[in-house]
Amino acid sequence: MYRTIGVLLLAAVAAQAQAGLDEARAARLGSDLTPLGAERAGNATGTIPAWSGGVQPPLGYRPGVHHPDPFANDPMLYRVDRNSLAQYSALLPDGLKALLEKHPDYYLRVFPTRRSAAAPERIYQATRRNATGAELIANGNGIRGASAGIPFPIPQSGLEVIWNHILHYRGEQTHIVNSQAVVIGGKPTYITRDRHIFYVYNREGVTQEDLNNTLLYYKYRVTAPSRLSGTALVVEDTLDQVLSTRKAWRYSPDDRRVRRMPSLAYESLQPDTSGLATADVVDVYNGAPDRYEWNLLGKREMLVPYNSYAVHQKGIPYETIVRPQTLNPELLRYELHRVWVVDADLRVSFNHPYHKRRFYIDEDSWQILAVDLYNGRGELVGLQESHPISYYEVPMFNSTLETLYDFKGGNYFVDGLDNNEPMYDFDVRLTPRDFTPQALRRGN
Repeated sequence: MYRTIGVLLLAAVAAQAQAGLDEARAARLGSDLTPLGAERAGNATGTIPAWSGGVQPPLGYRPGVHHPDPFANDPMLYRVDRNSLAQYSALLPDGLKALLEKHPDYYLRVFPTRRSAAAPERIYQATRRNATGAELIANGNGIRGASAGIPFPIPQSGLEVIWNHILHYRGEQTHIVNSQAVVIGGKPTYITRDRHIFYVYNREGVTQEDLNNTLLYYKYRVTAPSRLSGTALVVEDTLDQVLSTRKAWRYSPDDRRVRRMPSLAYESLQPDTSGLATADVVDVYNGAPDRYEWNLLGKREMLVPYNSYAVHQKGIPYETIVRPQTLNPELLRYELHRVWVVDADLRVSFNHPYHKRRFYIDEDSWQILAVDLYNGRGELVGLQESHPISYYEVPMFNSTLETLYDFKGGNYFVDGLDNNEPMYDFDVRLTPRDFTPQALRRGN
């Protein structure tokens, strides 16, 4: 049964937005709540511990290498598979239960809960400021009175929870080289991309006025396979995407031209994903929330992917991770965590393959960890998961690998494979000028 967060929260679930918290409620941040709004205390049974500031880098760690597993010596508590599914059913998203039922050789390795999520002190301070000033505007499609930190650390609605995910801290700029795999009929096809991201909302010293309705800039260049090498994309992502739509340009090496893409949002398909991934499943969910009705169901203790260092380690062959039907379960880690549960129901007159989504959002980081996907007939058709780790050098807690399973076709998509590439560079020097159509042309 869903555990609600007080009578006041239940009364506000249907509300569109409220203008900030009063000082008395905001004062809970850093007290009985963590600086980002999670319950600081553990649960009554002791299976979820208290938050104590997040994980510290292991001895000998240095930035630039793949992040060593600080919990490598943890014993596995138990295993969940199709035979033991009934015992743990109440702790699992419906999509994960379906995955276990469909694949007898798939299982979950469950380990002790480690509340490892952390962010820089300035993000905690910004979150405290946002708590009393942030509000949803433009029918929930934008925010006002917030910058840098979590806008709604004590959320009053499902829409506020989703905005917390969209705006949670991911660093200021990043250079990433990693691969994705589209697995059709049990056979993977890999694409490697060289990516750069420049975050605007989370930058140090940024103010609401500085944002100018810009969330981030993003670009990539395909480096493999050779038939796609040189293909490139640049994106300017806006905060309120109804007021000002996302802008995207794509470069084709075949004719050496940069073209504006008519749409890269909502249900439009991501390039080079064989129709498996819509634009709004990047980072599990992104973009304007206007096409769904959002309903906050409360919090629940769930088994979710967490501290996924084993699948992140350097040198693992991708064919060891990417199996014909699922990821290799021996490399995945699940833990019991408190998550916010939010339903999204497609509004009348809009089209999307997913008419309903149920999101499970980590209370400590606001990262979405799993999503149940339903079609217009109410059938469960897919599961998304993000497998997160702590990036010690930032610090931030974010996914290292994301998956989307298509139950109807029996295929799946995985993004973020980085085991055989240089580790992310969070100190790369970037400016918005690096993300223009002209820069896209110059770089190819």
